[in-house]
Amino acid sequence: MEGGLRETAIAHAPFFVTAPGESDVLFTIIVWFVVLAVFGAGALYLSLHALPERMAHHANHTQIQLISILTLLALFTHNNLFWLAALVIAVVQVPDFYSPIQSIAESVKAMARKKGAIDDSDGPSHSEPVTQEASKDV
Repeated sequence: MEGGLRETAIAHAPFFVTAPGESDVLFTIIVWFVVLAVFGAGALYLSLHALPERMAHHANHTQIQLISILTLLALFTHNNLFWLAALVIAVVQVPDFYSPIQSIAESVKAMARKKGAIDDSDGPSHSEPVTQEASKDV
């Protein structure tokens, strides 16, 4: 009678209970799901983490370096303020202050040349490198 009870219990067992000696299909599916979920979550985390750097491709070289440093600090310290600062810096376009000031300086220099206030032979220009002989003459 015990043999019949065991056969009846096996017949009414749920689908995920495996018979002795067979491979556990549900366990295999769950293992693959967990492995893929961990890799998927890691890929999502790293792609989200690299978002400020991808946004800053249009920025200047110094800005990209600053964003890269902040995102690496955020990655290694798990401090979200570094990532948030990198995101803000990536979104805000830093204005170019050097070009207008250089243009103003060149215009003032051209005006001074026209009035005769300066002469081109007074000193080396910005395009010519200063040599040791030129520095000895001065």
